[in-house]
Amino acid sequence: MWREFRDRPEQRLRERLVLHYAPLVKYVAGRVGTGLPTHVDVSDLIQSGIFGLIDAIEKFEPERGLRFETYAMQRIRGAILDDLRSQDWVPRVVRSRAREVERALERLGGRLRRTPTDTEVATELGITLDELRDLYSQLQLTSVVALEDLMAAGRESGSLVDTLPDDDAVDPVAVLVDRDNRRQLAEAIAQLTERDRIVVSLYYFERLTLAEIGRVLGVTESRVSQLHTRAVLRLRARLTEQAGV
Repeated sequence: MWREFRDRPEQRLRERLVLHYAPLVKYVAGRVGTGLPTHVDVSDLIQSGIFGLIDAIEKFEPERGLRFETYAMQRIRGAILDDLRSQDWVPRVVRSRAREVERALERLGGRLRRTPTDTEVATELGITLDELRDLYSQLQLTSVVALEDLMAAGRESGSLVDTLPDDDAVDPVAVLVDRDNRRQLAEAIAQLTERDRIVVSLYYFERLTLAEIGRVLGVTESRVSQLHTRAVLRLRARLTEQAGV
């Protein structure tokens, strides 16, 4: 079908490809929608994701050797997040609080040379531990982020998918940069608390939902959401700090 579409990019073939890969949109929308406010309708995310899928079909280059599913999922996710950002779905005060937490994490990380505890973060912010955990629940709205976005923290690079080299023309500089990015991410994850590392591993690498992770850890889905938000903020602060060194 792909060869036929490349030879004759007709609407009929495009629609067949969209229908074939439509389950990818539902999957990505479901993962992005986890933890979003109840007023955000997953069907709206799916609608935005369809545009990302169509864009992926139009721009995909099979000769680069990249699996279409991998490429399309990034495009779909990007389209969904762009649409959410355009709606300004995160209140300004929440964005401001997220920046405060990130700056506190950066300051503490620099002083302590390790990942700060929740108690230390709360003290730095001048709030109680319960207030910090409530804040994490609010900040889950800002933590819809892929690990590749975290790897670009402090840099101006775009999606890793958009910069993958042709398998037949490997750029050694790009390989070294990618390897360094992954090394820094691995180091940042290693500095998380054990529970945060488990959440990151199960969510991003094992593809478990927050509810499934909750069953593994024996805690509520709401608590897992807090742990996920905390882990993302800590990773972002750590990688930003590394990028500034």
